[in-house]
Amino acid sequence: MFHLIWMFIIGIVVGLLARWFTPGAQHMGLLMTGIVGIVGSYIGGFIARLFSKPAEGQMFHPAGIILSVIGAVILLVIMRYIQ
Repeated sequence: MFHLIWMFIIGIVVGLLARWFTPGAQHMGLLMTGIVGIVGSYIGGFIARLFSKPAEGQMFHPAGIILSVIGAVILLVIMRYIQ
């Protein structure tokens, strides 16, 4: 249970950094910022998986903070074009 709370806290930090790097105004609350950060982390993990395979037994590639922010920025740009 605690890892879900920790994942959401890191998601908020990643989402805030992505919103800071993305030009324009994003009108979303703290909950949506955390969700953007978490989904951005999964996108960053997918990008990392394209370049190197994860260790045996892991389903996901650990993206790290930089790739998580890049994934969240990609998500925010896609969200802007959809709206």
